[in-house]
Amino acid sequence: MREPSPRNSRLAITAGIVAVAVVGGGGFLLGQRATTPRPIAAVPAPVAIPAPAVQQNDAGRTLGRGDLIALAATAADATARGTAMPATLRDMIARPFSIALPFGCDGAATEGSDAAMRWTYDAAAGALRIHVAPSAWLPADWWPRGAPDGVEALEGFWVARPWTSSETCPADQDPVAATGAEPVTLPGQTLAVGQIFGPESGRQGRREGSPYTTVLRVKPEEVQADQGFRVRLIGHIAAAPDGAPVVCQQVGGAEQRPVCLVATSLDEVRIENGTTGATLATWPTDRPRAAS
Repeated sequence: MREPSPRNSRLAITAGIVAVAVVGGGGFLLGQRATTPRPIAAVPAPVAIPAPAVQQNDAGRTLGRGDLIALAATAADATARGTAMPATLRDMIARPFSIALPFGCDGAATEGSDAAMRWTYDAAAGALRIHVAPSAWLPADWWPRGAPDGVEALEGFWVARPWTSSETCPADQDPVAATGAEPVTLPGQTLAVGQIFGPESGRQGRREGSPYTTVLRVKPEEVQADQGFRVRLIGHIAAAPDGAPVVCQQVGGAEQRPVCLVATSLDEVRIENGTTGATLATWPTDRPRAAS
């Protein structure tokens, strides 16, 4: 067996020392990397989300058609679920409102028409006649199981097409039903705006079957009835006997959409031209309203 030379021994020892140094240095570097703290990502401060601007500015805003539809929808939902009216509905009591109900969109009424809201024009006499009769309801119509004490009568108007906030005549549309198809029966009136009268209210504000009528001398070219006419109701939201501003009932059962009445106190009734917006006649109701 060949003995290792002194030179080879020195080379082997040197190589071992170098290897140890390399391994030790690498371990030191790995240790340094493992122990070096990672930078902490900066977390942005939470941003405050502003509350909706519905406070004081909204409190004085005059409610419109869309607001009354939403008010009734909330009450109808509670009625359908068999729960009490939300307490938030009472916040609407005494709020001012203005709603316009278009009528006569298809033109002048035919002779002898008994439509509640209609208009006619006599070109020979230059006379524009407008007739608007509010609906009259019995207490049992809204409280079929027994009306609260003190309710004598109700008067008001049905809101046609309560699925839209538009206060203009509907756009002409071609029927979508196929020729020869059976006609579909549409639901009847489901939303009304009216006044609830009791003994303490006396006769103020009641029409008692008397319509709003007016006769205007108008030249044929000034009639401008392409968009019919509008009856505008101006007043304040009132409280029904139970303290809520809406009365709903479901005489037909759970499968029927609730029929609702928004309780109001009318201050003024106007007739407007649907095309020009001009006020043609005004009737103050002279009915005192409850303080807000």
